Formats: sequence, C-alpha cells, structure tokens
Amino acid sequence: MTDNDTTQGDATSASPGIADLVRGTLIERMGIELLEIGAQRTVGTMPVEGNTQPAGLLHGGASVVLAETLGSLAAQAHAGEGRTVVGIEVGATHHSAARSGIVTGVATPLHLGRTTASYEIVVTDDRGRRTCTARLTCLVLVPTV
Repeated sequence: MTDNDTTQGDATSASPGIADLVRGTLIERMGIELLEIGAQRTVGTMPVEGNTQPAGLLHGGASVVLAETLGSLAAQAHAGEGRTVVGIEVGATHHSAARSGIVTGVATPLHLGRTTASYEIVVTDDRGRRTCTARLTCLVLVPTV
C-alpha cells in the first residue's frame, strides 16, 4: 500500500457539539478551546495557568498535549467519516517559555495520505512568539468488514 496525497475533510468552525465530544477528557481538563477543525488547518488555545511546571513556566508536556490534540483532530477530519486515527509518533521542540496568558496552536498538514497523516503544530504565546514546534504522525485505520 502506498499513500496518496488527498484531502477528504474540509475546514469548519468548531461546533457546539464538540463540547459533548471533549467532556470528561484531557482536552477539557487542560482547558483547551477548539476554534477551528479541518484537515488543512486546526486551531485551538490553552491557558498557561493550571498547566505549568513548578518554576511557573508552561509545562512542555502541556504543549505536547495541545499539539497532539490539534494534530489528531485535523487527521480525523482528513480521514473522514467511518475511519479512525491514532497517533503513532509525536515530537516537539520547545523554543521559549510562556509564563501567563494563553497559547495558541495551529496544525497544518505535512502529508495527507491514505494510511497516514502528518502535521506540524506551531504553538505561540500571547505576543505571537513561537514557544513550541511539534510534529505528529497519525495512522488512518480503515474499518474491517
């Protein structure tokens, strides 16, 4: 099997129905707000407060949670209805620290194939400074008959 670059999902604004989807999940616990969900672009925010390490800086793991959330949702939009995605690799580089406010993550595709989807997720602080760059690859699972 080879991957073909195709896009099946379209960008849409996050709907109120998303609230039901994230209720009781890590997304809710981290305070992530989903602003836009689509295969070509997925955007969300997360507060720094409550997601810090002991020195008062945004925890690097929190940035990765935001990144993997956005990349996975984007990959799911790409996969389309009836398919599921699972993350198989995530990596992140932390560039600068955030101490307060909110951070914003934007996931954009690097590769959209039939069996895998890879995204770059850029996280920025309130001043637009890049705090983290992550890359996520998801496996697209096709239902078995």
